[in-house]
Amino acid sequence: MVELNKEILEIVNKPGRIGTLGTADKQGQPNVAYFGSPQLSEEGKIVMGLGNNKSLENLEENPFAVFFVADESPVTFTTPGYRLYLKTREIQKEGPIIDGVKKAISEVAGPDAANMIVAGVVFDVTDIRPLVAMG
Repeated sequence: MVELNKEILEIVNKPGRIGTLGTADKQGQPNVAYFGSPQLSEEGKIVMGLGNNKSLENLEENPFAVFFVADESPVTFTTPGYRLYLKTREIQKEGPIIDGVKKAISEVAGPDAANMIVAGVVFDVTDIRPLVAMG
């Protein structure tokens, strides 16, 4: 398990925060997309909702991803933030995970946004690096 500190949890779980999720299919073709739903637990697990999109397609083929999250904008070389390296633990299209994700998204972004979610995805955080790593 990776070591999480209070700052990482606060930045990832900050209300209104948007991050980018990088995925790749089984051939290595990349995709990057904005997401606001990921929630990080103290145990190093991220849960997020996905619609019918390239990110979900890629995760069904390749379990590895990276979540890039910054604490402020514009992003510069001194902006606080992290790159969280992830491995998919579970993709749930029915059950308590997707139900919880849809409920949370509905409360924040409304029922139309929640209705677009087709999967609740659980990731394990395998590594954490700062946004900028010099050397």
